[in-house]
Amino acid sequence: ETLQRIVSTLANKTDEIHNFIDMLKHTITNVQVNSSNAISELAEEFDGLYSILDEMKGSMANTIQQEEARKIQALQDQLSQCSNALESSEELLELATQSLDIKDPVEFLKVETTEWMCIRQIVTIASAFHISLKPKVSDSMTHLMVDFTQERRMLHAVKFLPVPKAPEIDLAACLVADNCITVSWRMPEEDSRIDHFVLEYRKTNFDGLPRVKHEEPWELIDYIKTTGYTLSGLIFDTKYMNLRVQACNKAVAGEYSDPVTLETKAFVFRLDSTSSHLNLRVEDAYVEWDAAGGKGQEKLKGKENRSRSGPSPKRTPVNAKSSTKTTGTRDRFTGESYTVLGDTTIESGQHYWEVRAQKDCKSYSIGVAYESLGKFDQLGKTKSSWCIHVNNWLQTTFSAKHNNKTKTLDKPVPDRLGIYCDFDGGQLAFCNANSKKRLHTFRTKFTQPLLPAFMIWCGGLTVSTGLQVPSAVLTLQKSENGLSGSTSSLNSIA
Repeated sequence: ETLQRIVSTLANKTDEIHNFIDMLKHTITNVQVNSSNAISELAEEFDGLYSILDEMKGSMANTIQQEEARKIQALQDQLSQCSNALESSEELLELATQSLDIKDPVEFLKVETTEWMCIRQIVTIASAFHISLKPKVSDSMTHLMVDFTQERRMLHAVKFLPVPKAPEIDLAACLVADNCITVSWRMPEEDSRIDHFVLEYRKTNFDGLPRVKHEEPWELIDYIKTTGYTLSGLIFDTKYMNLRVQACNKAVAGEYSDPVTLETKAFVFRLDSTSSHLNLRVEDAYVEWDAAGGKGQEKLKGKENRSRSGPSPKRTPVNAKSSTKTTGTRDRFTGESYTVLGDTTIESGQHYWEVRAQKDCKSYSIGVAYESLGKFDQLGKTKSSWCIHVNNWLQTTFSAKHNNKTKTLDKPVPDRLGIYCDFDGGQLAFCNANSKKRLHTFRTKFTQPLLPAFMIWCGGLTVSTGLQVPSAVLTLQKSENGLSGSTSSLNSIA
């Protein structure tokens, strides 16, 4: 036996070595492929850099050429003006010289005074007297010179991007409230090259570090630009949630942070189909009135009773067993107690769940009850149940019921009701699930475990569990507890 164990262990070790060798070969192949990919990406980056430099070179050369054309045009315009002025001056000089060449005084005096004045005026306003003999532009192009000293230093400093360090989750700054989780983290040191963060989370029932086995896969939130994120709209159907964060730059992702585990415990229950009335069609989170349910079950029970005298040749034993189980457990409520209970008891703590009724729902009650609720009892008509009742037959009535006492609630019926139960504090509160405004509060002392309870006639109800107690509801209850006196005529000691 010892030798057999040694041989078995050696065989297992041999298999492990074979698997490890295959993994090493696969890793070598991956290194070669990834290296080739890295070289290709490097070439693309440098080609992109070359392209940018070529584009910048062409743009800057075009600017120099435009400046050259502008200066040459300005100098040519000035040259043209000087040439015209020179030509005009030469003509005036020739005319004046001809006049001065008259030696005969008699001939000189024959020139009319007006002609002399005209000549004098022309000579005085000649363009040659007003033209500037300074070039409008210089021949210097130094203002378009470049200095790439700094850029050269930057290019020489180009290196491979460093792998970002793992972020650190600030557990003290993380918050779990109102079906949301706010996660906050920081980098161990400043890193200006971080482009974004990746947050991963998964639900678990284990406290502490994540377990490899029996765990849900990680869910990912990508491209987070800040050092914090809020996960909203969660259903807390597990006790905890694992979270971890990863920093990424333009090229590579760093290591994940050390995972943290946040407590997300909430009240989770399902509708117990085995406890329901025969006229109710029940799923985990939905109950619907079924007028034919009772008749169908009675037919099934009749067939079952007849089969007890001998097995039917057309029915297998498995089906017979299944039918017996169904009819044997669906008699928890009967008569007009169209009731179904939750499958999880409340024995301590604070809990919250919500219910939405179908628009065509005619009559329903929502509340809690002791496990001892009788099979013929209707919610709110006994000492062992508390509820809100809605009746939509001829006109809508909205009321709170307990121990066969009713209090009419002069408030509109919301499309979604929130139920808050503080077992230890002896409070059962109903609120508008959208606005969180209070509708009614029962104050009592619960002496037995409670079960969520639902009664419906014509229509359907959808139940939402795994919800935390909203902060607004807790704040409202604290403010109510600070008030003296009773807030409800139905408050009682159970």
